[in-house]
Amino acid sequence: MNGVRIGALLMAVTVMTSMSSGQSTLSIIPQPVKAEVQSGEFVMTADTVLAVEYLSETVGQRLAAQLRPATGYRLPVRRWVTAASDRIVLKIDDSLDALGQEGYRLKVTPTEVVITAKAPAGLFYGGQTLRQLLPPAILSTSKVDGVKWTVPCVTIEDYPRFAWRGMMLDTARHFMPKEFVKKFIDVLALHKLNTFHWHLNNDQGWRIEIKKYPELTEISSWRKETVIGRNTQQYDGTPHGGFYTQDEIREIVAYAQQRFITVVPEIEMPGHCVAVLAAFSELSCTGGPFEVQTRWGIFSDVYCAGNDQVFAFLEDVLAETMELFPSEYIHIGGDECPKTRWKACPKCQARIKKEGLADEHELQSYFVHRIEKYLNAHGRRIIGWDEILEGGLAPNATVMSWRGENGGIQAARAGHDVVMASNTHLYFDYYQARPENEPLSIGGFIPLEKVYGYDPVPSVLTDAQKKHIIGVQAQLWAEYISTPEHDEYMAFPRGCALAEIAWTPAEKKDYGDFYARLTDHIKRLSRLNVNYRPLDPPRIEIGRWSSGQTDQTYKPMEWELTGFIKEPGAYQVVFSYTHGAHRLDIREVQLLRGDTVVATDIHEGRTGSSDFRNTYVLIVPEKDFNPEAPYRLRAVVRSDGGTDSNGVISITKER
Repeated sequence: MNGVRIGALLMAVTVMTSMSSGQSTLSIIPQPVKAEVQSGEFVMTADTVLAVEYLSETVGQRLAAQLRPATGYRLPVRRWVTAASDRIVLKIDDSLDALGQEGYRLKVTPTEVVITAKAPAGLFYGGQTLRQLLPPAILSTSKVDGVKWTVPCVTIEDYPRFAWRGMMLDTARHFMPKEFVKKFIDVLALHKLNTFHWHLNNDQGWRIEIKKYPELTEISSWRKETVIGRNTQQYDGTPHGGFYTQDEIREIVAYAQQRFITVVPEIEMPGHCVAVLAAFSELSCTGGPFEVQTRWGIFSDVYCAGNDQVFAFLEDVLAETMELFPSEYIHIGGDECPKTRWKACPKCQARIKKEGLADEHELQSYFVHRIEKYLNAHGRRIIGWDEILEGGLAPNATVMSWRGENGGIQAARAGHDVVMASNTHLYFDYYQARPENEPLSIGGFIPLEKVYGYDPVPSVLTDAQKKHIIGVQAQLWAEYISTPEHDEYMAFPRGCALAEIAWTPAEKKDYGDFYARLTDHIKRLSRLNVNYRPLDPPRIEIGRWSSGQTDQTYKPMEWELTGFIKEPGAYQVVFSYTHGAHRLDIREVQLLRGDTVVATDIHEGRTGSSDFRNTYVLIVPEKDFNPEAPYRLRAVVRSDGGTDSNGVISITKER
């Protein structure tokens, strides 16, 4: 046990050193692949010009528009500027194949900034890096006086790890105004995220104008009231709703395209459609009547899979959707579809018999296959939540794996592309800290460091299968998020960690260095008026557990804490599983001063593929605090089902 304590102490000292010094003098997020800082700086002045070519002019105009408000400079965009001083150069170089379509090179000298890329997207991302090299005030929307607009001399070569770098915004549960959606896209672009997954309908609301079916916006887009809290028996009595007109959607899609973001619409099917059934009850198995749901959850009433009228309706909806969204992918949902109604529905049972299907799971597969065939015929591909695997996956479908990684692993092994969107690390509607100090959320616990520690590529896959992991995405479900400010609070700074997962090579990731850069980066978020959650003090690793150290029965383990308890107050201790076949169960955690127990938290917790109450709070009374005394942590734990469990214990002082 002494060896465990000594190893943990050395590891903690290492993390503290990394936290204090960092690994980088540049506070760029996401961290570039290669960056070499040189002496000197470039100063942007009122005489600075953006020098472009024909192929880079549009990106140059966009960058100039981003730099003008804070500086107040004209920053003219001109072709073929020959003077090699006081200029920002953007140029396309077809030979940069190794950087791909989104990579770039950026070189800053005292006389000029040169951004080179194979394609315009790379130039745009180089421009976002330039914005982060400038003082944070550059992100202000109005002129800032008294700032010297300096850029450190540096050479950067950069390109993304994943092709799909996304975040989902749920505007179905709570409608969000158009201007907020555009602001959200702006913040994604700053972080080099390139996919905006737009959740547009659910049981509680429909948000997209469909000309052929005006009932969807007249009836389905409004609910009479909303439940208060977690499905209590109380309601707010206030109608809630709204929708985006087709012109507004075109505006948002174009806005995103200018920032090299693809908007992927989600039209939920065959479940989560009660809002639609409220207007078109004939599309259900029972005939209704229905109303737009005012509560949260999963509901039994879904589209009738045995009714051809359903497919005619959905094809009409998708036809208008495709006119608005040029994305390669259309997200069809596919999640949480109960089979209760189908089992009792004569039409659904007749469909099962006619098509030779084994059961209702294969009926869902039939449903998805039929929709995929329609979309493929129009040059589009489907993507859906991992339930679309049930009953057999459609031939060309891409899977968004949300229930952990198992669905993604299964799809990748079958040769299908996968976007990892795991609820274990990437559900940003989950709590970020202890619930009593946070706005009401759906549950769970995904703090910043847990997001950052995620690797979307499962080690169990072969190298060939790993190539099917095309990206990673976070989800911002909105049952309990009713305002733009709350959306921002839940999304950032966890979205900054997402950006680094999606862009930065895994071997370059370091949480201590990321946290140090983030302390500067949040100044940029402030300039953008983003209502981000303030950073907690850095969580310090104080120990680990490894395979073979735990038993299947509860026993105490200890870790050295001397030097980490520096003042009285509340300390959070988090147990975080990293790998292994078995989760860790925790029953009791104690803080000892010498041999005296000074703080205890007793509750059942666990950490594994999903976490449950794995944070323990130890409150050190002032009367029991002694800065000179030795402290240690004791936890009563077991590994469930075997002894192959590995993880990290970390501590932080509450604010």
